[in-house]
Amino acid sequence: MAKPSKQADTAPALASFGQAVRAARLEQGMSQEALADLAGIDRSYMGGIERGEHNVALINIQKIAAALGLSIAELMEQAGV
Repeated sequence: MAKPSKQADTAPALASFGQAVRAARLEQGMSQEALADLAGIDRSYMGGIERGEHNVALINIQKIAAALGLSIAELMEQAGV
């Protein structure tokens, strides 16, 4: 039997994190571009994060959380990861 790929194992967590970022951003009435600018992250990369396409580095998680006015723990809790 084939072993599942690591990407398949992490995909739900990446999608959940992206959904939490998007929800927090929309709750604050912030555009994707504004969040990306505040976090110092490229807007297209931010879009990929929200779509669950990127395995985000911890430093970028910290930047996103700070731009949203959240702690890393709060953002991760909202993501359920």
